[in-house]
Amino acid sequence: MDAIEQNVKSFIIDSFLPGADPSQLTEETPLITGGILDSLATVQLSIYLEQHFHIEIGAHETGPDNLNTLAQIAALVRSKRPA
Repeated sequence: MDAIEQNVKSFIIDSFLPGADPSQLTEETPLITGGILDSLATVQLSIYLEQHFHIEIGAHETGPDNLNTLAQIAALVRSKRPA
């Protein structure tokens, strides 16, 4: 798990899974399709990603295709950052 994934994992646990065992949230845990993130939580996550990583995320990018797993979220963040 890289630094982006660790950072997002901490945000998700602190914000949406307080008291959960962090080892249960892996790079491939389904966040949206698994019911961990609902639509409001997805918006909160998108705002966090934009503010923390200084990127812009379009509304069309906030679905399960980009935000369903920590690995997908990290890939989206990396694709938005300058080279």
